[in-house]
Amino acid sequence: MGLEIGQKVKVSRLRDRVSKETATYLGKQGVVSRFKMVDGSGVGVVVEFEDRYTTWFFEDELSAIQ
Repeated sequence: MGLEIGQKVKVSRLRDRVSKETATYLGKQGVVSRFKMVDGSGVGVVVEFEDRYTTWFFEDELSAIQ
C-alpha cells in the first residue's frame, strides 16, 4: 500500500481481537504517526486519532484517504 508518516487513513477492518476502546475506531480517520515492528517480521502502522488516542494496526486494516 505504501503508507507514509503524516498520511490520513481510515480504519477499514480489524482482523484480530481488539479492546472495546480500539473497536470504536473502526471506520474512523486518523493520521499515520510512525511504524513499528510486529510479529518479529511484520510492520505495524501507528495511527493517532483526533482525540489523541494512539494505537497500531496492520497495514491491510487501513485505507489511505486522498
